[in-house]
Amino acid sequence: MVAFSVRPDIDAAAEKLSSTVGAKREIQRLPEVLWEGETVELLATGVYGKGNGLLAMTNQRLIFYFHGVMSQKVEDFPYNRISSVQWSGGMLMGTLTVFASGNKAEIKQVPKDQGKTLADQLRQRISGGAPSAPSAPVQPAPAAASAGDIAARLSTLDQLRAAGAITDEEYRDRRTKILDSL
Repeated sequence: MVAFSVRPDIDAAAEKLSSTVGAKREIQRLPEVLWEGETVELLATGVYGKGNGLLAMTNQRLIFYFHGVMSQKVEDFPYNRISSVQWSGGMLMGTLTVFASGNKAEIKQVPKDQGKTLADQLRQRISGGAPSAPSAPVQPAPAAASAGDIAARLSTLDQLRAAGAITDEEYRDRRTKILDSL
């Protein structure tokens, strides 16, 4: 594995990569796109749009960074804007899909081990910020949920859709799950 001497947090995350092919330039230049006080927790490689680049999970956001000879792309996903994360893996590679602010971003050709770890860490991060997440596993224990609880959950869901925090498809899926819990 190639040793980088960028910053301790970036170096530690880069050491865990199975391959840095297509991301060496991005790893070297990552400090240029980080905010002051932002630290890198996890890195992965992948293809987003037309660029093979670097996914960086920081203490504040998820970043896709591509720095080519002719073009450059930085797209970030602050955690409070991410509504859900999907991971679908094949034998070696997979696709990480991030739903943020009503948009869907598909990062393809992510190595399976990196992608699964990243998806799991992202889910944990966004569930910690959601007020309803900690109560979700406890909810099924009662035989039936109260009508007031269902109404509150549906109201929250309507607000999330109106704010653009979830897509119409996510809205329908979550609404169905809430109504099925009756």
